[in-house]
Amino acid sequence: MMQAIATPLGFLVLIGLFTVGAVGSLVGRKSDGFANAWGNFWAVVGSVWGLAFTSSVMLGGHEVIATSPILNFPLLSLTFHIDKLAAFFMFAVCLVALFCSIYAVDYIKDFYKRYSVGNLGFFYNLFIAAMLLVVGAANGIAFLIAWEVMSLVSYFLVTYDRNDAANVKAGYVYLVMTHVGTALILLGFILMYGYTQSFDFASLKAGASLMPQALKDAVFVLTFIGLGTKAGVIPFHIWLPSAHPAAPSHVSALMSGVMIKMGIYMMVRLFLDILQPVPAWWGVALLVIGSVSCVMGVLYALAERDIKRLLAYSSIENIGIILLGVGGALVFSSQHAPALALLSLAAALFHTLNHAVFKSLLFLGAGSVIHATHTRNIEKYGGLIRLMPVTALGLLVGSMAISALPPFNGFFSEWLTFQSLFHGAMSAELYVKWAFLIAIAALALTGGLALACFVKVFGTTFLARPRSDAPKHAKEVSMRMRVGMLGLAGLCLVVGVLAAPITTFLQTVGHEVTGLPVVEAATNVSASQVLSVGQGYASVWAPGIFVLLVTLPILVWLAVRFGVSRRQKVRVSSTWDCGIDLTERMEITSTGFARSIVSIFRGVLRPTAQHNVEYDEALTRYTPVSRRVLLGLVDVYHKYSYGPLYGAAQDLSRRVKGIQNGNINMYVLYIFVVLVITLLVGV
Repeated sequence: MMQAIATPLGFLVLIGLFTVGAVGSLVGRKSDGFANAWGNFWAVVGSVWGLAFTSSVMLGGHEVIATSPILNFPLLSLTFHIDKLAAFFMFAVCLVALFCSIYAVDYIKDFYKRYSVGNLGFFYNLFIAAMLLVVGAANGIAFLIAWEVMSLVSYFLVTYDRNDAANVKAGYVYLVMTHVGTALILLGFILMYGYTQSFDFASLKAGASLMPQALKDAVFVLTFIGLGTKAGVIPFHIWLPSAHPAAPSHVSALMSGVMIKMGIYMMVRLFLDILQPVPAWWGVALLVIGSVSCVMGVLYALAERDIKRLLAYSSIENIGIILLGVGGALVFSSQHAPALALLSLAAALFHTLNHAVFKSLLFLGAGSVIHATHTRNIEKYGGLIRLMPVTALGLLVGSMAISALPPFNGFFSEWLTFQSLFHGAMSAELYVKWAFLIAIAALALTGGLALACFVKVFGTTFLARPRSDAPKHAKEVSMRMRVGMLGLAGLCLVVGVLAAPITTFLQTVGHEVTGLPVVEAATNVSASQVLSVGQGYASVWAPGIFVLLVTLPILVWLAVRFGVSRRQKVRVSSTWDCGIDLTERMEITSTGFARSIVSIFRGVLRPTAQHNVEYDEALTRYTPVSRRVLLGLVDVYHKYSYGPLYGAAQDLSRRVKGIQNGNINMYVLYIFVVLVITLLVGV
């Protein structure tokens, strides 16, 4: 289908606004106040412009193509093409960046006189611009350059608080993992170039149907590992739980909310657009890996005591849910079921948008709590709802949305994912059917565990009494920080209520990118916004659910207020405590809440228990004064996979080091031997 081509001016202005913010912050870095205001002002302006620009592309029925007049060579052509799919991901980036930048104006003041705020503003704006360039790239070289810039800039953001050795180590691990992933992606592009003699996406797509299947399979494996590393897919997630918490909270929101989705974007572009047609096993592989990622991600999150690490692990869970939608779309595409393929892809894109909104909200809320208490340990929170009611409201909405509770947005994208998986479970081929059944079970289990996880987060943070001195003197954050949180909280509700039209629109995005014909759509939206799937197979009415959940509490309140006899007396008294004073030590802790679930999955999580016992020296050593149990987890991927691999690499390095003896004659001999071998192989 031919699309009208619009002028690239809007895209160039978009990148230019963030560039102005980056350069100005760097130039004015000697003044923290000026650099902070300048960087975030232009980030807000760029985000607003980006929302308008991408909306015009998505709704206007046109595309944008921009080519660099300077770098325009056969192998180095910086070409950018913004279609509906690219505009959708750009929209998500700008949406999250808008509220994060408003929030950051006051949040960054904590860093005054300790670190260069100008450097932070420079890398922050450049980070947003790089993500937009990644999504807009229409050429493999342009994509890899933007991808590398995004990776390097985010490394500097991760290590911004460089006085903490853990942050430096997290940045190092992230840098290594992201470059390993980039190398694999580059190798995949080189394989395609060897067959098509082009890095241009349009040329790769034109030659994909003629590529040998073995070549396409190799490209799939290489690029999936490379892109999955950036997305945080298990088992390539090893960098994510430490890197995301290390960055400032508004940067963590961007990294978790949208940066990891850059890998998802390129998976959709490659597997559902460029490399079509694809075999069913590609989709089955994504279904299985997605199932493992969502279950293991939420289990690790449930056991965490560090609130930002918990949210980072939760991002792995949600990336797994998105992979279930993408995997389903690949299977249905291979089975020539275009309507179901578009349904699955729409579910994946919908959850991509939803996760960007509610995960950014949760990171901003966590940043507010850390800002007020100066600790990331959930065990030390408690009772903050009385001191930080607005932050509590924001985190409550985010917790309900990520737990897939209606009427918030997370419920509807997971509902759509379930519907696509149910249709896949009726597939004819046995191994495909079992893949969908495993995915259904994994998604159901994930939903229950996610609810338990965020009950723990909200309850131990805001309810009961303070468990330490840290929360006792906390106070509500500033107005701009509250606006950033409440704006995203409002979006969680609005996007949920508008689930039906958003789903319809996302199917048009999928239709444009995949080219799949829509003979009979898998979804139908009635005039009253009832969303139906599969000709009445299942239906959901988002506005009705919203009205019901709003009016029901009001009716209950009215019934209690006017229906209860006025003669009935209400007594308020202290809780019976068996004659013992209630203290914070009697409250359930984060560890205690998760312990039973962790014990159930101990075969997978490998929990460790550390017993700390204190004795009274005046009495006997058998009379303990206090006893404490600390429950920890061993990252099985690090212990049994990356740990041995790292050890083997170190051992190999020590052995190879022996050839570095300082003898120039030996070095010349090495070069000569390699040259001879190269000539023999070449002949």
